Amino acid sequence: MTTGVHANEDLLFSVLIQLIIMIGAARALNIVARRLGQPGAVGEIIAGLMLGPSLLGALAPDLSISLFGASPAPAITIISQIGLTLLMFQIGSEFEFGHLESPQHRKGAALIAAASVLVPLAGGLALGWITAPILAPGIDPTLYALFFGNALAITALPILGRILAQFGLTDKPVGVVAISAAAVNDVAGWVMLASISALAAARFSGGALALQLAGIGTLLVLARFVLAPLASRLVAAFPTTGGRIDPTLMAAMLALVFGLAICTYKLGIFAIFGGFLGGLIMHRHTGFVAAWKGQVGGFVLVFFLPVFFTYTGLRTNLLGLGPEDLSWLAVVLAVAILAKILPVYGAARLAGYTPAESAVLGSLMNTRALMELIVLNIGRDLGVIPPNVFTMLVVMAVVTTIMAGPLLKSLLPRTGHIIPRGVEA
Repeated sequence: MTTGVHANEDLLFSVLIQLIIMIGAARALNIVARRLGQPGAVGEIIAGLMLGPSLLGALAPDLSISLFGASPAPAITIISQIGLTLLMFQIGSEFEFGHLESPQHRKGAALIAAASVLVPLAGGLALGWITAPILAPGIDPTLYALFFGNALAITALPILGRILAQFGLTDKPVGVVAISAAAVNDVAGWVMLASISALAAARFSGGALALQLAGIGTLLVLARFVLAPLASRLVAAFPTTGGRIDPTLMAAMLALVFGLAICTYKLGIFAIFGGFLGGLIMHRHTGFVAAWKGQVGGFVLVFFLPVFFTYTGLRTNLLGLGPEDLSWLAVVLAVAILAKILPVYGAARLAGYTPAESAVLGSLMNTRALMELIVLNIGRDLGVIPPNVFTMLVVMAVVTTIMAGPLLKSLLPRTGHIIPRGVEA
């Protein structure tokens, strides 16, 4: 018994040390990124990568092992996933989807979602087929190409939400259209990922995919016609007063979010989308949303998100590319960027948005960030993405995210939008 107590204390000590380093590094790089005119999330992403084998593990491998071990500890893994689920709830709850009542915005979100999935998917499939014998010998070319296409189609919903918040776009039509299109984009991407994973494991069947889609549809119907009215009754029974959420209501909301996360996990589109769906259910209750942001939101961003970034960084090695891979990296970057920005721009223009607004939407949908890194780690675990291609796609994810800040600072003033102080520098 004593030995078990000491083991628990040792684990707690190790996790606390890791949390101090993660939170401190993320906050420091957040400040640096903002002073350089980048979204703070970019600095936090870089901090996570720096704590992994890309920097700390390369410069001081013994120190890295002593601090973080050879792989992320289960406690850190669980904390990161809980944090991401809560962030998705916050993102869903903070957006004013009433803008989608406009036919133009509904049309725009639908067209942009389709363009942001289909064109990068096609480009990735083509690039995958071309590079399979060169970059991925010995790997099934069909699975490799499918995964390559899926990787290029992803848009990073959580980071996109943070960028929109930082640039003051959360309640603007262009922001709402972007986050709506990104949500559809990512659901499609996760469904494709689940199908490719099943195919890689020789478990794919058309019936299984149809059942999955039916399950997703059923969950959406239940959320709209059962859970939303139930949430409204709870908010009425336990009203938010003085900017504080009643503890019973907060407990109920946490149970709702985590329950929805279980449902989406079982449906094969990952737990974090349950959090986003929970946010959509609650977004109309503005008093609750404001109180949640004040009581919980800051803690989620400062504590949970750095853990998630570091968890991913510990599994990512950006030093794996050799000189011979750099030309292919340039091709991957070109295809990934052009296959997102150009079709989204065209779809937005078709929906009636101005050239400047269309360019903003293209820049936003090009953001991939760490959602991409999650997908890539799954592909590597499945054995369908070799290490060199994995690294190229990681670089692509980081570059497309870093691009967002400069592009938005250049384009947003042309739409008449005033960039908030602290971002415009």
